[in-house]
Amino acid sequence: MRELVLDTETTGLDPLGGHRLVEIGCVELINHLPTRNSFHRYINPQRDMPEEAFRVHGLSADFLAGQPLFADIVGEFLEFLEDSPLIIHNATFDMGFINAELTRLGLATLPMSRAVDTVAMARKRFPGAQVNLDALCRRFEIDNTHRTKHGALLDAELLADVYLQLIGGRQPGLDLAVAAATSGPAAERPRREPRPHQPSAEELDAHRAFVAKLKNPIWLRDEEVETAR
Repeated sequence: MRELVLDTETTGLDPLGGHRLVEIGCVELINHLPTRNSFHRYINPQRDMPEEAFRVHGLSADFLAGQPLFADIVGEFLEFLEDSPLIIHNATFDMGFINAELTRLGLATLPMSRAVDTVAMARKRFPGAQVNLDALCRRFEIDNTHRTKHGALLDAELLADVYLQLIGGRQPGLDLAVAAATSGPAAERPRREPRPHQPSAEELDAHRAFVAKLKNPIWLRDEEVETAR
């Protein structure tokens, strides 16, 4: 089962108010295990960078001016997505920006049914608690000390760990690690002679002496019942 954990960075909060994508990051999960396959692109938004957004992700207008347009990367982006489910923290936000960019190019939008919203998952599991990414990393003891600013790929990697905890922990990885540690050609394993299990005469004598000290043992009571019958 292939899933993609996705995150974006933008110039603001409203894709219908002229704000644009500036970064996309995706990491791949196969059967709930992270692979080394990922997608990461910076995008030229063709506009200025508001100070509020710059403080969040640190991507300046000058830096982004040298990056490709969304139109230049959309083909490889959609090819990477295929038809896989998308794991997104606050899916309405990211899907809204992606679909706004697709609409500008006259391309089909992505249906919301493809998105799995980890915010909704976290609110259901921890009602009343904080469910932002930093709070969930703290709750699940996921190291995010290197996250000084938001970044699409870094946040997608952290969200992958959070998502695996939300669905029950990373047990598949544990199982595979155990299997890998115990697999291999039988010839490489050291052969051990079978240990004897037959009790010695001394052990039998010690056992009889111990049993003789027992008062009214339960197995004798069962024999008395059978005799009475």
